[in-house]
Amino acid sequence: MLIFFILGIPALLVLAALIFGAKKKFALVNTCGYLVVLLSAALLCKDVIFSRQPAFQCGFIYLDILSAFFILVISIVAFATALYSVGYLGKEIEEGALSEKKSRVYYLLFNLFCLSMFFVPAVNNLGMLWAAIEMTTLISAVSVGFYKTKESVEASWKYIIICSVGIIFALLGTILFYYAFSYSGITKSLNWSDIIAVSHILDKNMLKIAFIFILVGYGTKAGLAPMHTWLPDAHSQAPSPISALLSGVLLKTAVYAILRFGMIVIKGAGFAYFGNLLLLFGLVSLAVSCGFVLVQKDLKRLLAYSSIEHIGIISIGFGLGAPLAAAGALLHILNHAIIKSLMFFGAGNIVSAYKKHNMNAIRGVIKAIPFTGIMVLLGIFALTGFPPFCLFFSEIMILISAFTGSSYFVAACLLFGLAVIFAAFIYHFGKMLFGNLPKGMAVRSEPLSIKLAMIFLTLLSGAIVAALPLIKKDLIWMAQKLF
Repeated sequence: MLIFFILGIPALLVLAALIFGAKKKFALVNTCGYLVVLLSAALLCKDVIFSRQPAFQCGFIYLDILSAFFILVISIVAFATALYSVGYLGKEIEEGALSEKKSRVYYLLFNLFCLSMFFVPAVNNLGMLWAAIEMTTLISAVSVGFYKTKESVEASWKYIIICSVGIIFALLGTILFYYAFSYSGITKSLNWSDIIAVSHILDKNMLKIAFIFILVGYGTKAGLAPMHTWLPDAHSQAPSPISALLSGVLLKTAVYAILRFGMIVIKGAGFAYFGNLLLLFGLVSLAVSCGFVLVQKDLKRLLAYSSIEHIGIISIGFGLGAPLAAAGALLHILNHAIIKSLMFFGAGNIVSAYKKHNMNAIRGVIKAIPFTGIMVLLGIFALTGFPPFCLFFSEIMILISAFTGSSYFVAACLLFGLAVIFAAFIYHFGKMLFGNLPKGMAVRSEPLSIKLAMIFLTLLSGAIVAALPLIKKDLIWMAQKLF
C-alpha cells in the first residue's frame, strides 16, 4: 500500500542519516527518497480523491480525502526542501559555517521532522494525532536552535514553551471529546472514525467546550493570532530549509487537526459555532499580520508574519462554510505551501549572500544574485495574490463566496488586508531587489540543486493554475465532504 512507502521511506532515511549522514552522497539519496514519497503521495491522491474511493483503514492508519490531500502537500514541500538542502548545506560546509558531522544532525532532524508530519494526517486515533503533533514540536524546536546562536536558542525555547502550553490545551480538548463520546454510552474509543459516526447524538455543550480548547491549542501551533507570538522568532532563526517546512507545512498540520475535530463539532452542534470561531480568529490574524508587516525590518520575520496572514485567510475560507469558500481554502493551503517555500528558499539565498537579515541593509539583489532575484520577484507577486499567480485564484474563490453569501464585512476586511500587505511587500522587496550593489560585492551564482528546487516550485504553481479548470470540481467535491 502506498501509505507504507510514504511513512516507511522517511523512517529508513532516519536510520540512514545516523549511519551515512555525514557523507555527501547521502544528500542525493535523501532527495531521491522524497521524490519517491512525492510520487507515492500523488498516486494516493489519485486513488482516494479522483476515483472517489471511500476511506481506507488498516490498524491505526485511516486515509480519506482530507488525509490524502494533506499528505500530498507535505510531500511536495518535503521533496523541494530535500533538493534545496543539497546545495544549501554544501555551501554552508564550503564556507565553514557548518561541519560535515553537523550535517548528519541536520538530516537526522530533517527526516524525523518529515516523518512526524506525515503521521499527523495518516492516523485514525485522535490521541496519536496529538502525539504526532507534539513530536513535530519537539523535533522542529531543536531544528530552530540548530546554529546554537543566542537568538536561535532563545527562539527555540520560546517556541517550546508557547507551543507546549498550546498543546496542553489541545490535550484537554481531546480528553473532553473522549468524555463526550464515552458518556454517550457507546464503546469507549478515541478513533476519529468511531466518534464521527455518532457525533450527531453527542452532547452539544460538551462538544462546544471541547472545541474551544482544540482551537486555542492547535491554533497556537497553526500560528493563529493572538497565539502566534512564537512564530516570527522561530521562522527567522531556523535554517532556511527548516523555515520552509515550518511555514509551508507544519502550520498546515495544525489546521488539519482543527478540521478533524471541527467535522465532529459541525455534525454534533451545527456549522454556525465552528464557522463563527474560525472567522473570528481568521480576521484577528489578518489584522495582526497587516500591522507587523508594515513595520518589519527583518526579511525572514516579514515572511513569518505573512504566514500568519495566510493562515488567517485559510481560516476565513473554512469559516464561511460555502463549498466554494472551503474549496478555495484547500487550494490556498496547497498554493501557500508552494509559494512560501519558494520565498524562504530565496530568503536563504539572500541572507547567505549578504550575511544580513536587515532589509534596510540589502540592496541590488537582482544584480548580485540574478536567478534568486527573479524567482523572489515572481514569488512576491504570487504571495500577495496578484493575478495570474496561483494564490490569486484561491483568494478570489473565498472572496466570491463571501460576497455571494452576504458576508460583506468579512469580504471588506479581507480586501483591505490583502491591499495593505501587497503594498507593504512591494515597498520592502522593491528596495531590496533593485538599486546598486554594495561596494566590494561580486555577482554570485547558486548551486544547481537550489536552482532546481526553486524552478520545481515555480513550475508546479503554474501547473496548478493551468489545471484549475479541471480540478475545480474535485476541490468543491472535497469541500462538500468536509461539511
